[in-house]
Amino acid sequence: MSFISRFLGLGKDPREDLRPLWHGVVATSREREWYADCGAKDSVEGRFDMITLVLALVMLRMEESEELGPKSALLTELFVADMDRQLRDTGVGDLMVGKHMGKLMGVLGGRIGALREAMIESDAKMAEILARNVALEDEEKKPYHLAVRLRALHAELATLDDATLLAGALRA
Repeated sequence: MSFISRFLGLGKDPREDLRPLWHGVVATSREREWYADCGAKDSVEGRFDMITLVLALVMLRMEESEELGPKSALLTELFVADMDRQLRDTGVGDLMVGKHMGKLMGVLGGRIGALREAMIESDAKMAEILARNVALEDEEKKPYHLAVRLRALHAELATLDDATLLAGALRA
């Protein structure tokens, strides 16, 4: 769909097919287990960290699919739209939103790269990466629990067919 078609409202927004997946990412990132058992900090920063970690795993899964790979850009657009709205709702002015969005996109890109490499490493190595990059309640023992849980989610995502993933069901 071209920009003009979207601007004039002349067609279906292609991102709508990925909205259930985006909602699944957000719902999964809000699961109590991440905060109570895995030590993610229950704060704005910690919740953002969990959204980007879950989204990064989903995007890695999408890369494996011939059908979903090209659609990952649309999922990223939903992330950007949601974060843009969140920033504005918290009082960030128009002039600063772009700068903040650049930083948030950098974090997401960094997480995708780090998780891509970490998935071939041990849980202990992955825990080291998480300890440096994620807001945690308990810096000593919790990164390992988070690493194990992220690896389990990665494995679960690998078992899902494309239609199930698009429907937003991130668990088998």
